Amino acid sequence: MAIRIYLEDVLKSRNMTSKELCILVDITEANLSILRSGKAKGVRFGTINKVCWHLKCDVGDILKFDGNLEESDEE
Repeated sequence: MAIRIYLEDVLKSRNMTSKELCILVDITEANLSILRSGKAKGVRFGTINKVCWHLKCDVGDILKFDGNLEESDEE
């Protein structure tokens, strides 16, 4: 995927568990796991807003573009 997820790195740098973030953001552990693994096909801006606020980070700290076009977008 063209968008890389670095949520796990930010969580570790903030000494926060994913379970703690789930409670703060009001998201299920399963959905956060999908996001952390990079398997999410989409995410709501409101969720990203809450994640960034609670982790005191910028969107660019957790989501990065790898410079490639996703294969399914090339058609």
